[in-house]
Amino acid sequence: MIMKYNFDEIVPRRGTGSVKWDGAEQEGVIPMWVADMDFRTAPAIIDAVESRAQHGIFGYTRVPDAYYQAVIGWFGRRHGFRIEKDWIIYVPGVVPALSAIIKAMTSPGDKVILQTPVYNCFFSSVRNNGCEVYSSPLVYRDVMYSIDFDDLERKAADPEATLMILCNPHNPGGRVWTREELTRIGEICLRHNVFVIADEIHCELTFPGHDYTPFASISGEFLMHSATCSSPSKAFNTAGLQIANIVCADPAARARIDRAVNINEVCDVNPFGVAGLIAAYNESGDWLDQLKVYIYDNYIYLKDFFAQKLPEFPILPLEGTYLVWVDCSVLGIGSQKIEDSLLSGQKLWINAGIHYGEDGDRFIRVNIACPRKTLQEGLSRLEAGLKDLLVQASAL
Repeated sequence: MIMKYNFDEIVPRRGTGSVKWDGAEQEGVIPMWVADMDFRTAPAIIDAVESRAQHGIFGYTRVPDAYYQAVIGWFGRRHGFRIEKDWIIYVPGVVPALSAIIKAMTSPGDKVILQTPVYNCFFSSVRNNGCEVYSSPLVYRDVMYSIDFDDLERKAADPEATLMILCNPHNPGGRVWTREELTRIGEICLRHNVFVIADEIHCELTFPGHDYTPFASISGEFLMHSATCSSPSKAFNTAGLQIANIVCADPAARARIDRAVNINEVCDVNPFGVAGLIAAYNESGDWLDQLKVYIYDNYIYLKDFFAQKLPEFPILPLEGTYLVWVDCSVLGIGSQKIEDSLLSGQKLWINAGIHYGEDGDRFIRVNIACPRKTLQEGLSRLEAGLKDLLVQASAL
């Protein structure tokens, strides 16, 4: 593929109020932690935001029909997911969406099933709504995650379990769930009347041999017994524009969710998010296609680097997302100690796996959505830091 866009460009982010780059206390830290990318977004999105800014008045925003048509068109073209306008509820982000749906579809004390290790905000969203986290741990075998369907069936059969949050593709495990796996999940949840929230924010970021299947697209029953959360923010690097959507086909469930969105006061969005989403979904598909090639090449580079320099640390296959999950069991220490050591000793900031549940504690998460030069420097620091920890572990 001839690359039309320059993903090798180093775009300075320090001093811009970036959570990722301005969050460290020390100078010179390379951040490979929080899930945003170090690439400029697609030119059409920049143009749309600049055009909107030129108007100079930023009052309350009415979301136009073009917004809904952009969402409908994108998911229809790219993923074969037929969405109707009335099913869409816009919100400022996927996390507020999750919280609102939990509020709408549970009662305090209910159990919410999570497939752990999993995105850390799931835990807080569940607990903040007075519910109990009900873990159905993924099975880790041969450097790969799979679903323990027997355990999931047992958890779903618990009468106190009323909701499941499905991460599709899975963060941080990097799995893109197959249609067959999603079908088994859906059938279990239907049998036991467990409503499904499908967090599909990473849906665009899948790699060769792995196709994203929208959970709600599999059957009419799944569609009517779920709510899907999506946003262009991960794929197009627009998290700061704060725009996302809930898609819920069932009118009764949608009315409850819409009410909860208003109770939580997350029913308003900003004009730049609206303009950015329309430009992303209508004009930026080619940019996304090239981005995926670049990120996958970064993954191959990292995989080869570990094979040569750090063979003691298995890398899980990256089927989707730009977040690499690294097995650090050989060190025999908690992941928070690994994160702290890398940050203080090498000025490299990664995520400790403990943030994603106790069963993630022997792992670290590494964000590879950055120019190759940044990745190379980050991996050099990672090699030095992990080798230092290996020496310390062997001395014990």
